[in-house]
Amino acid sequence: MRHFPPAVLDRPIRFALVGCGRIAANHFGAIEQHRERCELVGVADVDQRVLQEAARKTGARPYASLAQMLAGCDADAVVVATPSGLHPEQAVQIARAGRHVITEKPMATRWEDGKRMVSACDAAGVRMFVVKQNRRNATLQLLKRAMEKKRFGRIYMVNLNVFWTRPDSYYSSAKWRGTWEFDGGAFMNQASHYVDLLDWIVGPVESLQAYTATLARDIEVEDTGVIGLRWRNGALGSMNVTMLTYPRNLEGSITILGEKGTVRIGGVAVNEVQEWRFSEPDEDDEKVREASYETTSVYGFGHPLYYDNVIKVLRGEAEPETDGREGLKSLEVLVAAYMSARDGRRVALPLEY
Repeated sequence: MRHFPPAVLDRPIRFALVGCGRIAANHFGAIEQHRERCELVGVADVDQRVLQEAARKTGARPYASLAQMLAGCDADAVVVATPSGLHPEQAVQIARAGRHVITEKPMATRWEDGKRMVSACDAAGVRMFVVKQNRRNATLQLLKRAMEKKRFGRIYMVNLNVFWTRPDSYYSSAKWRGTWEFDGGAFMNQASHYVDLLDWIVGPVESLQAYTATLARDIEVEDTGVIGLRWRNGALGSMNVTMLTYPRNLEGSITILGEKGTVRIGGVAVNEVQEWRFSEPDEDDEKVREASYETTSVYGFGHPLYYDNVIKVLRGEAEPETDGREGLKSLEVLVAAYMSARDGRRVALPLEY
């Protein structure tokens, strides 16, 4: 039984954030939406220009490094929004300072690093949260409930597509982008929220075989890849990912074909219910039309809902929806896919017993 610090009930939850790049704005906006229950007390970045701009926008105190922020600010939890390869060391550092860890996806780029992060938080008696904001999309919540109610009957086939575009300018905007050490490729970085759906929606993966390729971008990692999958429930499926779609992001979708139901959720980022048919009616069928929403952002709008859960957990009102162990599930699939592509073989899960 793990023991965590007492619930915070007499004041707002205090957050701090390290890494004030692209995704940080989503965190700032989410924290602001919950300003009656939380506040941002510190921001850190090695880039002084980016740091000062973040401090100006949020009113949080700026720090030139994570170490300075941990020493100088009284945050309850620290958000890690730095390049993926930095997450493990920073998460361990935060945990050892007695603060809860909230890490952006992917939690790590290596399997051993992911386990080390979870172990460090366990040893320090703090919580670890892995950001999976797409789970909060109304479209995916409906799909998750349909699976929990066993409306599909036996699942036959599942397909996920992530047909987006990332130009050369995206990868050249920072030295860490497109590297094995700090970023990971199309599966690990851009499509990791879709990899998360493989287990969260469908169930544990039994085995997979993957192919990856770097077809157009001048990067170390893949810009395109496919995975063939077999789930423990017997379903077969595939995941197809590319960052080379012309001329813009086209599709982020999941299709499930079952004995008693067919569902396709598509759009640019699983934001449109395009097919919803079941042999037996359910009250959720009335919610399908209102679940779809317009978006030009592949990030979705789930960060505020994600933070609602984090705040409730730290106030002792809820259990975490995506803790470190939940985050390890998608990391394990990602690592297995890269092993398969490298070695040209089927990889069975779990990776270890």
